Amino acid sequence: MSIVRVPTNFNIELEFEIPEFYRRFFALLLDLVVLYLYLIIAGKLMQIIYSGHKVYSDDDYYNFSFLRLIFMVPAFVYHLVCEITMKGQSIGKKVMGIRVVSETGSKPSVSQFIIRWLLRVSDYALILLIFIFAAYGPAAFAFVPSLRWFTLLAFLFLATDTLLVISSKKGQRIGDILAKTILIRTTAKGSIDDTVFMLVEDNYVPSFPQIMQLSDKDINAIKSILETSRRRGDHKIAEAAGKKIKDHLKINSSMPPFDFLEVLLKDYNYLSVK
Repeated sequence: MSIVRVPTNFNIELEFEIPEFYRRFFALLLDLVVLYLYLIIAGKLMQIIYSGHKVYSDDDYYNFSFLRLIFMVPAFVYHLVCEITMKGQSIGKKVMGIRVVSETGSKPSVSQFIIRWLLRVSDYALILLIFIFAAYGPAAFAFVPSLRWFTLLAFLFLATDTLLVISSKKGQRIGDILAKTILIRTTAKGSIDDTVFMLVEDNYVPSFPQIMQLSDKDINAIKSILETSRRRGDHKIAEAAGKKIKDHLKINSSMPPFDFLEVLLKDYNYLSVK
């Protein structure tokens, strides 16, 4: 099993397990099954809607074409929506225990998810093929002679991505390389929780920029103190640490000790990557 070492902003190098190829393959198959079932249901709904109209006008044709497009949208945005809302996982990835993270080991930004999604060329081609076969079955080859070439191109794109995943050190496909993301096992040896890393909203506003005067060692000590004092329910430890930090950084704040230390960690996380 391959291991990727990710340097962090906190002078701690994390180790993550790159998932075996079969995990990615079965995650893709599971996602395709989910999409296939959705498109089957969407196709049945379209048939019900069509069957209610005995006479078709030009307006009906355009309305049905637009409706067909609406039904296709969820299939195309499936991976993007899932990975953003499910912390880097789709249904298939969750079942197979893999997750998308940034090359820095943190949660990818929305822009990284979008770049990765836009470059899923082989997936889009497979989704279109699934839609066509769900609607017309094998007879689609007879109706659309060029479908054979399209199918061939779809699998060529898939083969290209597969070769990149197998040959690249971090198991990255084209979208991962450009988005600077990697896929890891969710049971990775290294854990973001082992550092002072915290997820911070993009619109977060730091309260104490003076925190950047402290070293990584100091920040790790703050996290350790916060976790220990919370675990023990010892308010005095947090209060003593907070007072020392306020004196050192010349901070004037009446914020409760636990909240103060947590805000300091959030400020550091936000400012250290800006």
